[in-house]
Amino acid sequence: MGQGSDPRGDAPIRFGTSGWRGILGEDFTFPRLRCVLAAVGRWLASQGAPAEVIVAHDTRFLGERMAALAVAVMHAHGQRPVLAQGAVPTPVVARAIRRRHARAGLVFTASHNPPEYHGLKLLDASGGSLGPDQTRRIEALLAAPGADPEPPAPRVRTLDLVPPYLEDLLAVVERGPIARARLRVFYDAMHGAGAPVLTSALERLGARVTLLHGEPDPRFGGAAPDPVPERLRELSRSVRVARGLRLGLATDGDADRFAAVDAAGRVLSETHATALLVDHLARSGRIRRGVALSIATGSLVERVAASFGLAVTRHPIGFRFLSQALTSGAADAAADESGGFALGSFGADKDGILSGCLLAELAATSRLPLRARLAEIERRHGRSHCGRAAQPVRPRALEALARLRAAPPSRVGGSRVREATAADGLHLDFADGFLLLRVSGTEPVLRLHAEARTPQALARRLAAGARLLRA
Repeated sequence: MGQGSDPRGDAPIRFGTSGWRGILGEDFTFPRLRCVLAAVGRWLASQGAPAEVIVAHDTRFLGERMAALAVAVMHAHGQRPVLAQGAVPTPVVARAIRRRHARAGLVFTASHNPPEYHGLKLLDASGGSLGPDQTRRIEALLAAPGADPEPPAPRVRTLDLVPPYLEDLLAVVERGPIARARLRVFYDAMHGAGAPVLTSALERLGARVTLLHGEPDPRFGGAAPDPVPERLRELSRSVRVARGLRLGLATDGDADRFAAVDAAGRVLSETHATALLVDHLARSGRIRRGVALSIATGSLVERVAASFGLAVTRHPIGFRFLSQALTSGAADAAADESGGFALGSFGADKDGILSGCLLAELAATSRLPLRARLAEIERRHGRSHCGRAAQPVRPRALEALARLRAAPPSRVGGSRVREATAADGLHLDFADGFLLLRVSGTEPVLRLHAEARTPQALARRLAAGARLLRA
């Protein structure tokens, strides 16, 4: 089959903010996957002598079969594929690329998307997601005519990537405080690939771990493996009724995203969790140069970083832009609006496992609940409340967004718009926060992100954003 042919005969294959994703059996099919893998093989072959390529999958349907096909196609294009043993989190693959000096990584996962989705994440030699220039090159190869070699059935080399990952992780996180504090961690793995890895890491650090939804399930219990508050009610209850120093953690399907729950059972916003991490890591000297943030991350993180003299840069939606800031040396840490956090000394891509361990270290070191530590930060730097919402993509809403980008409003919900930017959806800046309206790069929804000074003002701002899209 030539590279330019599309087995569905309709929509072209496009890479979003985190690889290629689609509904299994409709958009994401094996004929289309073969085309994508062949284009990836061509792209890798154009980079020079054969090199190692790590192939992996998480707990979704048919992941093992897809990974086997990828190994065969990479071998046919002259690469040296290595297959990860079992279902593994994406951060484990990202770390292995760095450790083994591999050229790339292919991970079959749809991350936080609903169970009917599947996807392919592509990681470059830094362990970070491919940037726009690289994905456009692969898309161009998809459209180019030509025959590709028929994949053979090569002898597959398999590696257990988890032990080296844990070894490196435990060298980054302080063990002593967690064991001495008798910290109890409730961890909701959401039936994803993070269950055995984060559990093992926390236990080896001395925490007492209670695991929820740890059994692999390609249906993820019947809902999206996305650690948002409505999916974490059981975790919140478990933390709230327990005693002693404790916190709750959750990771998404491939464990690159995380969420944190305080002792009262409240799910922290991504901005609050990131502010805690930046404050803790700057105090301990592990962030020195700067912090890279997405445009939808709240200003509290920026104020915390500035108090330590750290430079802050803002980047478009998509962690691949933050990965570039880490690999260039412009920042030591990076965070986005959806629970992604990376420490540059450990990896260039978001890592929910590392983030969870660092939050455990923070709680144990301070001997305070997360909410109490956050209250201290807010007393010094002011309050910030961030949230997000989503609605299905409909023609009327898309038309409204296009009109808003062409002619942004001067006021929203009674607040004056100080600046409007249309580079990534529509970003409206106010004196007390922002509102961002954009089309998702991973599924057919419109996303709304907002910041305000109080929870009530945040709810009003998100509601105002929804009204704008209905106009």
